[in-house]
Amino acid sequence: MKSAYLIPLFALVMVVNVHAQGQGRIFRCGNTYTNDAAEAKTKNCKLVEGGYITVVEGTRVQGNGAANAPVKVAAAAPSSAGTRVDSAEQKTRDSDARQILESELKKAETRQSELLKEYNNGEPDKQGAEGRNYQKYLDRVAELKASIARNESDIAGLKRELGRVPASK
Repeated sequence: MKSAYLIPLFALVMVVNVHAQGQGRIFRCGNTYTNDAAEAKTKNCKLVEGGYITVVEGTRVQGNGAANAPVKVAAAAPSSAGTRVDSAEQKTRDSDARQILESELKKAETRQSELLKEYNNGEPDKQGAEGRNYQKYLDRVAELKASIARNESDIAGLKRELGRVPASK
């Protein structure tokens, strides 16, 4: 009976021993590792003691001199970040920005009035299958309420931006 347990145990010990020997000896040569004993001897590498070693190769830098070549930067067109703009052009830009913001505000206010009309003070008209499925109706009411809140915050943001842009004369 005891021999029935000993045979699988012996087989397991043999498999573990073969696996451990399969790793072989690992040598460390500076920042690199090798399992070639002849190479390790010529480079004066040290034997690594302990567990398994896993080495993940990194990306290699192109060796055609690209690393040492100077970086050429093309002259860019003047940007608004670091250059001065004459006052007439700035007034034109401000006027354009103001017109865009005003048109966006008008669209948002129109959309808000449509949403409020559809929302009908929290009791919108039921559509299609919502008469039979009350949950669909409740989901649509919740979506309308969320849309109204988002649109109100959009309108507030547009009004803030309009306050920051100088008025055109």
